[in-house]
Amino acid sequence: MDYLETKGRVFDIQRYSIHDGPGIRTIVFLKGCVLHCRWCCNPESQEYAIQTMKVQGEDKVIGRDVTVREMIEEVEKDRPYYYRSGGGLTLSGGECLCQPEFARDLLRAAKERGINTSIESMACAPFERIEMLLPYLDLYLMDIKHTNPAKHQEFTGRSNELMLENARKTALAGRTKLVIRVPVIPTFNDTVEEIQGIARFAASLPGVDKIHLLPYHRLGQDKYEGLGREYMMEGIIPPSMEHMDTLKKAVHGVCSLDCQIGG
Repeated sequence: MDYLETKGRVFDIQRYSIHDGPGIRTIVFLKGCVLHCRWCCNPESQEYAIQTMKVQGEDKVIGRDVTVREMIEEVEKDRPYYYRSGGGLTLSGGECLCQPEFARDLLRAAKERGINTSIESMACAPFERIEMLLPYLDLYLMDIKHTNPAKHQEFTGRSNELMLENARKTALAGRTKLVIRVPVIPTFNDTVEEIQGIARFAASLPGVDKIHLLPYHRLGQDKYEGLGREYMMEGIIPPSMEHMDTLKKAVHGVCSLDCQIGG
C-alpha cells in the first residue's frame, strides 16, 4: 500500500504556532494517549474513540479519520510560512506514539517535501515505536514530568521508568535533536528540589543542551465539563512568573543547560 494512504485519527489542526518547534509551525493533534495527567489541557485527546463534547452549549464531534495524503496537503498550505521562518510540521496529541504508523508516514511525507519535522511526546511507548519515527524527525520535544515513579503514577496514571529509559535511548541514538520539556504543576513538581532533579537527569542525556519549563495553565478546564468529566485541578493556582524565575535559576544552579520558560 502507498504510504500516503496510511490512515490515522486526528482531532485538531493548529496553524501559525510559534511555541512548538522552530519558526512558524502547523500542529496536527492525534487522538489517543496512555496517560491521564490531572492537568491535561486536551482531555479530548486521551480517548482514541471519536467523541462528542459540548462546546458553548453545542455538540461538537471530536476526532476524524484521515489519510497521510489528506493531512500533508493541509500542511503544505502553510509552506510559505515555513520557508520564511524555518518552521514546519509538529505532531502532538494526545500521544502521537499511540498511532506510530500514521505518525511515521506523515513525518516521512513532510521530510520528502523538505518540511522540518517535530513531535511533542511523553515517550510512553515501546522504544521500537520511537525508532520508527527517528529517520524522519528533526526535533523531539520530550516531556519529562518527574523523576519519582510513585508520584508520577499518582498524577498521571503511569509510572515513569519507561519514559526515562526511552529518553536515554533516544539521546544515545543521536539521530534527532532532543529537547526536554517540563510542565510545571503546583502540588506535583513545582519545588526547587523536584525541578533540579529533572534538570540533573536532562543534563545526563548525551547531546541535550536545552530544557523548557512550561507553567501550568487552566485553558482546557471547560473541556472537562463538556466531556462530562471532573476537573481534578480545581483550585490549583498557576505558578507566578517570580516562582518560574526561581525555578529557572535553580536549574542553572545544578547544570549548564539552556533553560527557557515556555517554548
